[in-house]
Amino acid sequence: MQDLFTGKPTRLRGRSLPGPAERAALQDDHERRLEALARLGTAAAECGLRADSDRDLVLLAEDEVSLLETTGGEWAALGVAIRTFRGLLPLRTLDDFGFPADAENPLEEASGRLQRIGGGVEAWAFVSGEDGSVYKFYLPREEKHIGSEFHFKTGEETQILAEAGLGDYRGLLQKLLLIHALGGMATEVVAVTPEGILVAKQVLGEPLTQGEDMSLRLPAGLIEIPSRFLRANRDHPRLFFLSDRPFLVADLHARNFVEGSDHGLHVIDLVAAPWPSEVVDREPLVADWLQRVRVNPQANALPSGSDDEL
Repeated sequence: MQDLFTGKPTRLRGRSLPGPAERAALQDDHERRLEALARLGTAAAECGLRADSDRDLVLLAEDEVSLLETTGGEWAALGVAIRTFRGLLPLRTLDDFGFPADAENPLEEASGRLQRIGGGVEAWAFVSGEDGSVYKFYLPREEKHIGSEFHFKTGEETQILAEAGLGDYRGLLQKLLLIHALGGMATEVVAVTPEGILVAKQVLGEPLTQGEDMSLRLPAGLIEIPSRFLRANRDHPRLFFLSDRPFLVADLHARNFVEGSDHGLHVIDLVAAPWPSEVVDREPLVADWLQRVRVNPQANALPSGSDDEL
């Protein structure tokens, strides 16, 4: 099946949920895209190209270094890295999605193929009138940034403070992987535009009642974090291990969940970041707890005794 806008193969259509094999393939796509971006950054650095942000890497054209590739070595490797990444995240223009290319703010103009259904600071969401799929357009923020992710610092009353702030493209791609790994609504990354707008496609679901308490309905695999160890300025901060790597995920309120065609609950958005090892290394109690919950998610905050002591 082909995506209506990019012509590329797609596993998503309307409200239809992909099966286990398709979900595994989607997760593999997310992981390979992140790996390709990391290799691209390494290859660029080996050629002496220091990007101000990963936006510069994400927008490289396939033929960006075609003349220099003929010299071989690092430049040839960079050309391969660019094309590999472009194969996993193609460049497309907004008019490919039905928006007028000559408009000052194309997303604010009517599209004959997409109807806006919501959005906020990070992204605008639209639904396709042709197949019912959701397309999210993640907007660049302050030129070089996109999305949101947590930034960490040492606290006083609590050992780690996590504050949501501006993110980057790697952080956004990582978030979309985490949504998928948590059993969230199936998501594909379909394109990025020359303006730096990243386009993701998601299965359509039914929104929940706003303000609904989600504390007892969160996805499996999330581990509650003792407030003495970490506090975040987003709802329901939790620890999550993905391939044995710890992440902080939060912002798990009702607006970020939908009900799927299987009548199950699926997360569609969150704020996340890799667990801050550089901060944790200075906090022995937190480091010890992290190692114990890796093996036993129900482990107490303290090696022995009751968490009431915290």
